[in-house]
Amino acid sequence: MFRGYQIFKRPYLTAFFLVFVSISAHSQRYLADIDSSFFIKDTVRPVIKRFENLRITGYIQPQFQKAQSDGAPSFSGGNFSQFSSSRFMLRRARVKIDYILPSKYRFPKALFSFQIDATERGVIVRDMFLKLFETKKNKLSMTAGLFARPFGYEVNLSSAFRETPERGRMSQILMPSERDIGVMFSYEPQEKSHKLSHIKFDAGFFNGQGLSGTTDFDDHKDLISRLFVKPYFIKKIELSGGISYLRGGWKNGTKYVYESGKATNGDNIFVVDSSASNLGRSSPRHYYGADAQVKLKHKWGETEWRAEYWFGTQPGTSNSTSNPGTLPNSNGNPVPTYVRHYNGAFFLFLQNIVNNKHQLMVKYDWYDPNIKVERTDVGKPGANLTAADIKFYTLGIGYSYYFNPQTKVIFYYDFVKNEKTQMTGFDTDLNDDIFTCRLQFRF
Repeated sequence: MFRGYQIFKRPYLTAFFLVFVSISAHSQRYLADIDSSFFIKDTVRPVIKRFENLRITGYIQPQFQKAQSDGAPSFSGGNFSQFSSSRFMLRRARVKIDYILPSKYRFPKALFSFQIDATERGVIVRDMFLKLFETKKNKLSMTAGLFARPFGYEVNLSSAFRETPERGRMSQILMPSERDIGVMFSYEPQEKSHKLSHIKFDAGFFNGQGLSGTTDFDDHKDLISRLFVKPYFIKKIELSGGISYLRGGWKNGTKYVYESGKATNGDNIFVVDSSASNLGRSSPRHYYGADAQVKLKHKWGETEWRAEYWFGTQPGTSNSTSNPGTLPNSNGNPVPTYVRHYNGAFFLFLQNIVNNKHQLMVKYDWYDPNIKVERTDVGKPGANLTAADIKFYTLGIGYSYYFNPQTKVIFYYDFVKNEKTQMTGFDTDLNDDIFTCRLQFRF
């Protein structure tokens, strides 16, 4: 026994033995199925047991894209280079590690999650959070760290499972990177027999800038909440839906705040408020959302309809309605704040053809960053309206073929339309349609 122990103290033999045990453990989950000798029982078991609740998942999305023109602006993976209308790119390549700490019953006590995205554009952390579960009644939990904002359906649907290549324009502008740093409390009964097991309610406080900034640039936090009804079955029909709410804002860097108003001739314009009290005051960032999903199961596979609508108030600058990562400035000097009222929606139709290996998809979405003005107002002298006030529509049509549940290829075309205004460059439709061919593998 002693000589055997001395042998296993040699590093290379120990490494070989642990690899062998790890391979065996992969096909046989529990130690009792491997061996019962003293060494394995008392030394290796804690090592394997420590990792038996560890799960590693990920996916990769290499793709080719062709734009309608060189340098086309795009919400399908970023703008094209000035002299290019085609590109190969690694859209996403992610690895996620989850570790679940189980309670003495079958429910979790804690979950740690870490995800990175590594592409030709660099490596970035996408998730890093700890979720603690209440284990007495198994209904409540708290999440802290970097994780997805609990707003809307499309924002929270993983890119590994989303049927269309990208989220809509409104999601990308108002919820850049989908994630933020904060703390969230959730009500979600874990026991399937509980009468409210199909209900999930999340509410939390977040910095507001998401991954677009390295630190919170003011002390205002966003309150975000979502009430979601999980899929509910009525014969062959599956129903789900939710409502979302966000209340936040960020501090004005100057005393100049522009809001929608009327000119003396009746034109819709931005009117400036230059009260000294505006400096350092929070401009409102208020979102309201509702979504619904209907899925019908049939012999071909599934037919699904999704609809989602957002509206609210968004602070920005003269040229952007996107949420900033730093206090908006020009050459280091703060710029005025522009407060707009917006709305937008997403509609998606999915249809299996012949069997579940073939799927057709049709998506329509719009984002109107300023519902207080008409397209004919944009470009008028003195209106203070810019390209940031123009409404965009996108019709996406695509087809997916699933080689297996983990691997698929997507062919997708975005027809992008903008309002025709009086502003130079936007008096006609931009040449910004995009074709995408993507291969995806997930594990």
